Amino acid sequence: MSGETIIMAMSGGVDSSTAAALLKEQGKNIIGVTMRVWEHPNDVEARNGTCCTMDDVEDARRVAIRLGIPHYTVNVKKEFKEKVVDYFVAEYMRGRTPNPCVLCNQVIKFEYLFQFGAKVGATCIATGHYARIGEFKGHKAVMRGLDAAKDQSYFLFSIEPSRLASIMFPLGDFSKQETRRLAEKYELHTAQKSESQEICFVPDNDYANFIKKMPEGKAIGEGDIVDTSGKKLGRHKGFPFYTVGQRRGLGIGHSERLYVAAIDPQHNTVIAGTKEHLYGKALLAGGLNWYIPPAEFGDVEITARIRHQGKDSPVHVKILPDGRAEVEFDAPQLAITPGQAVVFYHGEVVLGGGWIERRLDI
Repeated sequence: MSGETIIMAMSGGVDSSTAAALLKEQGKNIIGVTMRVWEHPNDVEARNGTCCTMDDVEDARRVAIRLGIPHYTVNVKKEFKEKVVDYFVAEYMRGRTPNPCVLCNQVIKFEYLFQFGAKVGATCIATGHYARIGEFKGHKAVMRGLDAAKDQSYFLFSIEPSRLASIMFPLGDFSKQETRRLAEKYELHTAQKSESQEICFVPDNDYANFIKKMPEGKAIGEGDIVDTSGKKLGRHKGFPFYTVGQRRGLGIGHSERLYVAAIDPQHNTVIAGTKEHLYGKALLAGGLNWYIPPAEFGDVEITARIRHQGKDSPVHVKILPDGRAEVEFDAPQLAITPGQAVVFYHGEVVLGGGWIERRLDI
């Protein structure tokens, strides 16, 4: 990638700022790009500290000036609404719990940046993710970041494999503490900037209220909460407002602590069960993206996780004729949640991943 022009995705946070400074120090020709994906009232942005705000844009611009690199702010609100927000709402309306950050990486951050790069003569994209690009069995693949506490490879399984040769993760070999120290060294004003923990378009984390405000939300009606045998326990306020594993907000009295065990959109019911009902060993996954073709796995040991902060567990993967996969875990997993991602690993290597369609052993 030497001599190439690199698009540096700059969010205005310490990670992307430091990644840009590292590339600049290495003599790379970089162009900073900040994407505006959503708009909140100023009081909401200030109160919740969400990402992608006007303050973040200004922080990115200041870092670019400090580093002496060109900086562009691009408006992708329309694309983000159509491809990420609408998907988010539609998944909840199907009784699923979506992960919009993974989809945003796939269809907005990387694909749009490659399109923008083509306009300015850049052929490589760099981001501040804590992950690496490596090779396994002759194929390029995403790899875990060296800092296990910050590793973000789970969110990157869906990148088009052919793009990996033109993607850089400058922070993959660093810890968060090292990143902040580097930011101080480069005299970046973002060095101690706090991190945003919420989804950018739902800064207060109130998904139910967000969905209610959307056109689809006006059609949501109440229904029954039933136990795993079908016995009515109470009423729910609309199944899109619940997620598998949820305990609070059920509003039903019972001799045992109950959780949302499953959601049945077809019959407008929320199924409640004890914690033991949340454990499952098998799932069906679709929308799969593989860095290493399954036909080449051979005797490769495979682990998987079903949430970013979850633990890896050994699995057996069976590819179906339609391209989907049946995944069986060696150990029971808590709250296998339709709509979330299942990501497959071999040690440090991301083999691929997909979207959980349903739990199979329920």
